[in-house]
Order: sequence, then structure tokens, then C-alpha cells
Amino acid sequence: MNLLKSKVLLLVAFMVVSLTSVAESSYDSVVGQSADTVASSTKPKVYMTRDISPESLVEIYKALGRKASGRVAVKLSTGEPGGNNFLQPALIGKLVKEVNGTIVECNTAYGGGRANTEAHMKAAEDHGFTKIAKVDIMDADGEVKIPVKGGSHIDYDIVGKNFMNYDFVVVLSHFKGHAMAGFGGAIKNISIGIASANGKRWIHSGGTSTSDWGHPTQEQFLETMAEAGKAVADKCGDRILYISVMNNLSVDCDCDAHPAAPQMGDIGILASLDPVALDKACVDLVRNSSDEGKVHLIERIDSRKGMTTLTHAEEIGLGSQEYELVEMK
Repeated sequence: MNLLKSKVLLLVAFMVVSLTSVAESSYDSVVGQSADTVASSTKPKVYMTRDISPESLVEIYKALGRKASGRVAVKLSTGEPGGNNFLQPALIGKLVKEVNGTIVECNTAYGGGRANTEAHMKAAEDHGFTKIAKVDIMDADGEVKIPVKGGSHIDYDIVGKNFMNYDFVVVLSHFKGHAMAGFGGAIKNISIGIASANGKRWIHSGGTSTSDWGHPTQEQFLETMAEAGKAVADKCGDRILYISVMNNLSVDCDCDAHPAAPQMGDIGILASLDPVALDKACVDLVRNSSDEGKVHLIERIDSRKGMTTLTHAEEIGLGSQEYELVEMK
């Protein structure tokens, strides 16, 4: 009898220990999941919709929860004459009206059909942008320097003078390939795009010249581009947001008068308050696409060392390459 009682007591003790261990293990798991959830919530959100339409552009803008107010600049590419992959006025007009924005650009530094204000305004008119909003070529009346914090190549960025007239910037980018940068997205749009013609040469030269493009290494050029982008983002603070449209996914940019035809299908519209996260999400969607035509765009990105821009941008505090993708229904 005593032996039986001892066995029962031993069995009860074993069960108590086992249940305690299971409870502790489950608690650790729950705590771990909770910590992961908290960690993921600190990552910048990148919103996405597969629907590329005027209505979805407005919807994804509103999803960001940051209202454009005051004098609003909508930074986009007006597109080089001869090309047709740029964001069309019919697509973006509703968003531009929603934010009561002025379309802004700066003159190019490579000649072509937008190298001076008169020619640039004609291109904007021919492409239909002047029909949906006022267009401001921001370096028409000069340029200004804005500081770069934490850069290793440049201490200042050179932007169109009229950039200083705006209270808020909506960065509306056409994501695609680029012959020099590998790809063009949000960071390129706020760096090269907002730079004056002299500022563009300043970036391309790695901060050595405003009269020519110099002879920097590819890494120096891309890192300088990231630094110029940070100058613009720092200047704007929380009065800037980023939207990228992934359509007409050519390996060439909208600055090309004769871009290659897209070889992969459209993907969607993405938006974020973090330009690094947004660009990284766009690249990831290309790489993870089931579209076999993606190989051409991936080759363009990698052959030009395009990810260098995002690596350096993250290093200097422009944003994060880790993000949470939120797909909208």
C-alpha cells in the first residue's frame, strides 16, 4: 500500500513538473511572437495595390495618413520627347488635383529636349501635363544649396531655387530601369530629379564638378545620389511622402528619348513614408515576380550595382531596407 502511494505521489509530481514545463514553453513562444509583432510594427510600412488606376493612386495616398497641405509640389518626370513610358496625365491627374499640387521638375544636364526651361515647358505641354496642373521648372530662376548631413562625398546638394517655395512634396515616381543608376525610383527622383542642371552634374561627378560629370567610380556616383536624396528628405522633414508606379517596366528611364520596350508586365502602385523601404520593395517585387521577362530588368539593376544606392542610403539614415508590405484590397 505504501509502495502504491509512493508511486502515485511520484506520478503526480512528474505530471506537475511536466505541465509546468509545457506552460513555461508556451509562454516563451507567446512572448517571442509578441516581440516579433512589436518589432515588425516598427518597420516602415509600404502599401501596395495591384490596381493601376487614378482612383487607386488617390486611395494609396490616403492610406499613408499624411495629408499634403500648403503649397504642394508633385515631383515627377515630364518625360523626354520621343519617349512614352512616363506616367501619363490621365493616370495621375486625379491625385494631383486631390492634393492641389503643382507639377515640379528641373532642367536636364545631358542636352536633349528638356535642357532649358523653354524646351522643358514645351515637352511638359506636349505630354499633357500643363492641362492638368501648373508646371514649375524649379531651376528656371537659379539654384540654391541645401546641406547634406552625414555624407562622405558631398557636404551640400544643389537644387532648383523654386524648391524652397513649397511646403510639402509628393514624390510621384515611375519605377523602371536606368542606364546609369540601374533603376530609377523614389531616391533618384528626389536627388537627381530635384537637383538643378548644375546639381545633376555635381551628383554624377561624385561631388567634384558642376561643369561636367567627372570620372567617379560607379559606387561614388550612386552613394552621392543617396546623399543628395537625404538632403532633400531632411529639408522636408515630415512634409514629404513617396508613391511609385510600377508600370511600363522598361530597362531604360523616362529621360531616354528612345527607351527599350518593357519586357515584363506591370506590377502595381506602392507608397511609403520611407523612400529606402519603397525602393527596396519595388526591387524585391521585380526579383520575386513569376514573369520571365524580369531577367532583363534584374540584369540592368545588378550590372549597374544599383543596390549600392539603397545600402548607402540606409547607412546614412535616409531609411530602412527592412519593411512591412501591406497589400490593399
